[in-house]
Amino acid sequence: MAQWLSIMWLTVALTTGVNIPSPEEWSKLVKKVHPRLLVPSNDFEGVRRLTGTNTTVAKLYSSVRQQAMRILNEPPSRYEIPDGLRLLGISRRVLNHIYVLALVYRIDGDKRCVERAWHEIEAAANFPDWNPRHFLDTAEMTHAFAIAYDWLYDQWSEEQRRIIVDAIVSKGLERALEVYRNRGWWTRARHNWNQVCNGGIGMGALAIFEEQPKLCGEILTSALNSLLLPMGEFSPDGAWAEGPSYWNYATSYNCAFLAALETAVGTDFGLSNMEGFSETGLFPIYITGPLGRTFNFADGGDGTLRSPHMFWLARKFNKPVYAWYARTTASPHPLDIIWFDETGGDPQAEGLPLDKHFRQVEVVTMRTAWNDRNATFVAFKAGDNRANHSNLDIGTFVIDALGYRWALDLGADDYNLPGYFGVLRWSYYRMRAEGHNTLVINPSKEPDQDPGAFARVVRFVSRKDAAFAIADLTPAYSAHALSVRRGVKLVREAGRNAVVIQDEVELKSLGDVYWFMHTPAQVQIDGATAILRQGDAVLLCRILSPADAQFTLMEAKPLPSSPDPKGQNPNAGVRKLAIRFSGIKELHCCVILIPLRKSQEPPKDMPSVEALNKWQ
Repeated sequence: MAQWLSIMWLTVALTTGVNIPSPEEWSKLVKKVHPRLLVPSNDFEGVRRLTGTNTTVAKLYSSVRQQAMRILNEPPSRYEIPDGLRLLGISRRVLNHIYVLALVYRIDGDKRCVERAWHEIEAAANFPDWNPRHFLDTAEMTHAFAIAYDWLYDQWSEEQRRIIVDAIVSKGLERALEVYRNRGWWTRARHNWNQVCNGGIGMGALAIFEEQPKLCGEILTSALNSLLLPMGEFSPDGAWAEGPSYWNYATSYNCAFLAALETAVGTDFGLSNMEGFSETGLFPIYITGPLGRTFNFADGGDGTLRSPHMFWLARKFNKPVYAWYARTTASPHPLDIIWFDETGGDPQAEGLPLDKHFRQVEVVTMRTAWNDRNATFVAFKAGDNRANHSNLDIGTFVIDALGYRWALDLGADDYNLPGYFGVLRWSYYRMRAEGHNTLVINPSKEPDQDPGAFARVVRFVSRKDAAFAIADLTPAYSAHALSVRRGVKLVREAGRNAVVIQDEVELKSLGDVYWFMHTPAQVQIDGATAILRQGDAVLLCRILSPADAQFTLMEAKPLPSSPDPKGQNPNAGVRKLAIRFSGIKELHCCVILIPLRKSQEPPKDMPSVEALNKWQ
């Protein structure tokens, strides 16, 4: 099995132009100096100077130092698995504490931070394990110990170093080696688990290499070969099928590992040159609307992405706009300070187009402006229902306008619900098409889209006055339909913006079709017109076709014919604007959504409806 895996990895490496060292070669490559992870040995002095000369960095550091002072008064972390599965919250707590305390010591020389860091490390070193059955927990704890060992190396006694090394080896690296040698599932994964596990374990191996060169060499070669697989998923243009939340998680570890290789070895062996990786910083920029909320398809929330690694990507690929994004979203984290870059203006200043089609992930975003909180923003996806963390959300969209989100994605439900990542996944409302802003055809207790479907955006046009995308959604509904196409258009006219959602459906036989849009707004319905209100803003929604269609307002809960397992999120504060079509074989539905201030009059004339194949 191990031989087969080595052949597979070699094949991937050869086809990507990456040249990964053998386990024996690492002894000649890893620098014999500390610190060497993320920060070269003499660079903390440069960081210290920057905190005194750059006002933005000074503010970031002040916040990090305040975190450190709070941590000094907190007890060390304890071994706790509250949900019976994950130690992950504790691993992340230890990791954050170590980064904060180690950085503040390096900048201020406050020995209290070293002492408190030791209490944290000593406690976690005495844990019975780092929960390898949920290996993310092990990887993140190994990452924490790697930073502690490397950044504070000259502060530890020989005995303390021995304790740290023993913990990294016995609780981290040896557990990972079993997985590599047995071709464990995450070594073959093409999603965030691969990057996090390989990244955390790889940083542990780089940190203590001199202590265990044979073990660490095998770990590093295995980790880099495995990492090739998810890095291939950034192709062709940097998007991520797991959605923005998991883009952030996966890419943070991907970048940290490559950055650690550069500082510890001097090269990432060509991994950063893989197709799409240099473009991946565009994904959070485009997927984030004017309110700082993301188009949160797949599992995850719609909050702002805090991404220190955008600074690293900016420097690595000379993409200053990535640094602008990192500055505007900084949490702050110690790596915001380590990697800080003050270059780059906003996307408008940097000349980015307003609209983007991310291929393969098949997501389109369109907006009326970059630097206006009141801009209209619409994001729309086709994509792959088989992707890790996917929902049955092919065809869904979100809309922001006038400072509010009008059409939203509910996000993930509780990961600890029975069968959430297993046989019951498609029974939960938030996972189903009916829990998204898309179509449902002939609802039943069965999955309401094909869980194996992949749908493409077949046409994308971006012009000054308008942009649109048309997707062929047929694969998602092939059990019931001969053809399903959805077009989403953003009209950019002076003083008047509008979003058009148009569907063309041909069923195999007479059936029922539902059109859904989830909203937090107050809703008033009058036949084919719905008025949505938030604050002083209005969204006028009108059905342009068919002539006899009418809106209804429904609760954000399962249809009577759908499964309704216990424990689901009640989706309080959200309802869904709906249109129901009963006993039809063909459907041509067009809905226009027009943002208005309270003082604005709705347009007297509505646009005519054209077939999708005539959209210009």
